[in-house]
Order: sequence, then structure tokens, then C-alpha cells
Amino acid sequence: MSNLNILISGFGIAGGAFVLCMLRAYPDAKITIVERDPTLRLTGASVDIRSSAVDIIKWLGLEPTIREQTTNEQGLQFVDANGKGVSTIGATGNSDSQSFTSEYEIFRGALAKIFIDPIIDRVTTVFDETIDHFEQREDKVRVTFAKSRDVKEYDLLVAADGYRSKIRGTMLNTQPEEHIRDLGAHVAYFTIKKDLLHGARLAKWYNATNGRVIFLRPDPDPAGRTRGNLIMVTTNRELKTRTRLDNALRQGNETYMALMEELFRDAGWLAPEVLQGMRESDDFYSSPFGLVRSPKLHSDRVVLLGDAGYATFGIGTSLAIIGGYVLAGELLRHSGHVEAALKGYGDIMQPHVNTLPSGENMMQWFNPQTWWGISIRNAILAVATGLKLDKLATMAASAFGFTEKKVAMPEYPWPAVE
Repeated sequence: MSNLNILISGFGIAGGAFVLCMLRAYPDAKITIVERDPTLRLTGASVDIRSSAVDIIKWLGLEPTIREQTTNEQGLQFVDANGKGVSTIGATGNSDSQSFTSEYEIFRGALAKIFIDPIIDRVTTVFDETIDHFEQREDKVRVTFAKSRDVKEYDLLVAADGYRSKIRGTMLNTQPEEHIRDLGAHVAYFTIKKDLLHGARLAKWYNATNGRVIFLRPDPDPAGRTRGNLIMVTTNRELKTRTRLDNALRQGNETYMALMEELFRDAGWLAPEVLQGMRESDDFYSSPFGLVRSPKLHSDRVVLLGDAGYATFGIGTSLAIIGGYVLAGELLRHSGHVEAALKGYGDIMQPHVNTLPSGENMMQWFNPQTWWGISIRNAILAVATGLKLDKLATMAASAFGFTEKKVAMPEYPWPAVE
């Protein structure tokens, strides 16, 4: 069935990766993408590419373009209140065994554009619209749109609408929040219109008490910019602070920025400059760290892709790319038979996702709440990196074949690229 009629909710990396692979499998597929924003959202923090996603970008021929647009970040340095380096973890230079800084560190908007540019003229895009509800039919899914109230039928509905996926909630007959696990970290992202790193290519990580983190990453823009992150890490004992953060998120950017100013004004290091840069930024947004583990990834002709089905701290972008490739590959392998393809997709992605570390408590362990806890953490990091234990561990892992866990999937019969 080469003329599949597909609707995708969400035009980001997950949706873009799926479409790019799908149009290789079925060049005549009719694909519509509905996006809630009025235009493409080509902003966002730094993301990276790992595991099987590296193989996929190479197969798609995108690796050279991605490398050209990476942030050129060379590693991560932990600093004290005076900005003095405590410990530095460099990039490995090995795409099979990467450190905190990936070999493919790139801003979300740049990566999304790389996936979207080749397909934008081959799909129908509906902006400023969402799906109100859908009904499963025997061989179709009937969708009602929220604003236009149009009702249309499709062979397949792909939910690429993020970790708070409304489609996931409808598919599972639950609230979208039911399958989100709170990892106890809230992050504000923004671009500072000043190079606070003074040309350095190392990202800087500074911890203050009470779970406050200032994280600055280099931006290669020649005008001189810095990517700012204000992170609040809370434990289960800081429920009052966590509730304040959640409430501020719901109330919008102004409320959240005011809360950041209150919480970080005495944090030390570059807090005043970072808070000023936050206020002057044009791309501020905030989000909690959340883990999604949907009990199933598909139902009849509806399928969850990327964060909608398996948001995972640290590798969510890679999973979105992998998921898009596998979904398109299964539709090709099963000759467009949707139900069989979705079963194959679920059989591949669900077991892989379930074996991945959840990331729960990781931010709490790594970001102590007290000065003495921060001091101990810094001392351990200084010894480990001073003795090059981090590099030795990476080298040993590579030597013994322990590389980043890849997805077990079949060889798909992709048509030759003309």
C-alpha cells in the first residue's frame, strides 16, 4: 500500500525523522502534519545524537550537515563560586562511546530544520491547529480538529506531540500526566546575548545550595552569545519548592522568570549576569524533566512516537530519530499493512526502551543540596578526572566492546536512493 494517508501531530525532530524515512520507503505517501504553534518552532536548547541514531543520520546522508552545525562544545567543566575549574570531562572523540558532551552536540532548532528542510514541500502542514479527538474505525482513524472542527479520515495517526501527549491520554483512556514520572528537576532555557564564557568551548556547571544549578553552554554565533540554563533540583522532601515550580510553569514565562530571580539572586558565580540575560532573551521557555513509559505504543491505527511514548532523560532526541526510522521501516517491511507494522514497531521499541536507565534520582545524587555535599562531590570528580579515570573507563569500555546500547532491529528493504 504505497499511497498511505498519514496524519502526524507535531512537527519536530520525531515527526521530521519519521517523514524523511517514510518518503524513502513510500515516495507517494500522502502525509499531513498538524502543528499547534503558528509557525515552525526552530528554537531550543542543545540536544545530542547517540546510539543507533548515529547510524541513522549517516544512512540518511545528514551527518556532514549536522557536524557543520554542531556547537563545537569540547566538554563539561564544573566550577566553584569564583569560576575556578574543579573538574573537566572532555568529549571522547568517539561516536560509539560518548561522554556528557556528544560528538553531535547541536541546538534543537538547527537539528529540526535539517530534518524538516528536505520534506517541507512534500507534505501538507496545518499550523495553529490541534486534534480534538479521534475515533478508531475498522480500517481508518477518524480525526476531529480542534479549531476548524473539520473531520477527516486517515490510514494512520502518529502522535509526535511530546511528553504531555493528549493523544496518548485518549489512546490509553487516561489523563496524559498518568504515565509521566517526575524526575525532580525543572529547567529554564534561554539564549544570553553576551558571551559569558569569553570564547571558551567548555560548558560550565555551577552548583549552589538548595539544588540550584547554573549551567552555561557555548554558542558558536559570531555575535557572541551563551546558552543559559537555570536548573532547580528538588528531592521528595522539598515538595513545597517543587509545587511552586510546577505552579509557575502553569502560569507562564513571566511568573517563572520572577521565581528564578527570587531563587537565584544570591546563588553566586555569574547569577546576576545570567538573570539579566534571561530577562533580555527572546526564546525563554521552561520545562520539568519527565520520564514517559507508556504501557503500549500503539492501538489499532494510532501510534506514539518519540517523547509521546518514551521520553527519556539524556537520550530523548536519539530515541525520537530511532523511533521514526523503525516506524517507517516496519511500514515498509509489512508492505504498508498498518496493524502489522505497528505491532512490529512496538515489539522493537518497547523492549529497548524498558531496558534503559530511568534517570530517577540521578539529578539528586549528582547535585547535592548542601555546601558540604557539593564539596564532597567536587572532590570525587577532581580525583577521578585528575587520575584520568573517566578516560580510562571509556577506553576500557571501547576495547572490550562495551559501546552505547543500540537497538536490535531488522535490515529493512529500503529502495535505492536515486
